[in-house]
This record gives sequence, structure tokens and C-alpha cells, in this order.
Amino acid sequence: MKNQTPKEVLNVCEMLSNAGFEAYIVGGSVRDLLLGLEPKDWDVTTNATPDQILALFPRAFYENDYGTVGVVTHETDEELDKVSESLRIVEVTPYRTESEYTDGRRPDKVRFGVSLEEDLKRRDFTINAIAYDPINDILKDMFDGVKDLKDKVIKTVGNADDRFGEDSLRLLRAVR
Repeated sequence: MKNQTPKEVLNVCEMLSNAGFEAYIVGGSVRDLLLGLEPKDWDVTTNATPDQILALFPRAFYENDYGTVGVVTHETDEELDKVSESLRIVEVTPYRTESEYTDGRRPDKVRFGVSLEEDLKRRDFTINAIAYDPINDILKDMFDGVKDLKDKVIKTVGNADDRFGEDSLRLLRAVR
């Protein structure tokens, strides 16, 4: 999978790793790579906080309550013109846990600094709870998502009632 990871994403992971942080590609991009598909976007998770991520990447922005930092992957507009839309910004989000979802869509509060396992545990489906470390070429599959991909099965991480109660859009994602 390392050979399939775009240099822009590798560069983001290398910067985090060189600064002493963990960096994993997560979610749909890992699932798509395992299926032999081209990912539509690239998400990285790390044990760095938003402030630490911002300090590492001069062309980054943070405009939300969920910890996601957008890292602009090129120095000039001319370079950006040569890159696909999905690689212009790599989203980097700290490991996190989430509180209740009183609106049935978004967590009321997020907490940073937890482990990779805790971060993956809050995700919707096992096939989206697979993490890949492209620097060390290590796949972390704590919830048997690879097996579920091979078996063509969609399972929630943990209790299905909890996952669907947190975010009702997960029902639509399961069908899609």
C-alpha cells in the first residue's frame, strides 16, 4: 500500500513522524486501497494536537470544533494546478473520543489525546476502522475490517444501536 500512497500524503505523515508523532492513514482511503480503488480523499490521524499540527505545517488551517486541520500540500498555486483536487488538502485529525450526539449527527464534545485504538473504536464500520502507517508499512486492523472486506460484510464497530444512534447518516452510508 505504501507504493499506492501519494507523495503528498507520505510527506504529511513523514513530517508528523519526524516530529515524534504517530501518523496513520484512516477511514475510506485505507478501505479503498485494500479494495484496489483510488481513494477520493485522504485522512490522517495522529496523537498530535491541532496546535502541534499547525506548528508543523505553515500552510494549514483549523476552522472547526472537531480537531481536523487542513494541510495544504503545495507551496505555490502553480504546483496546486498540477495536483488532483483530493490531494490539495490532506485532513489531519488528532486521535479523539466523542461524547453524546444529542442532535443525532455530530458529537456534543470531542476529547483529544487518546490512543489509536480509542479513535478507531468510535468509527462507524469495521471496514472504515482500519489504519495504515505508510512510514513503517504497518496495517492496524483491531476490529477485523480486512476480513469483513473480504467477506463483503458491513458491520458496525461495537454496538450497532450505539453507532446508528450517534449519527443517523451512518444508516445511509451502510446502504451506499
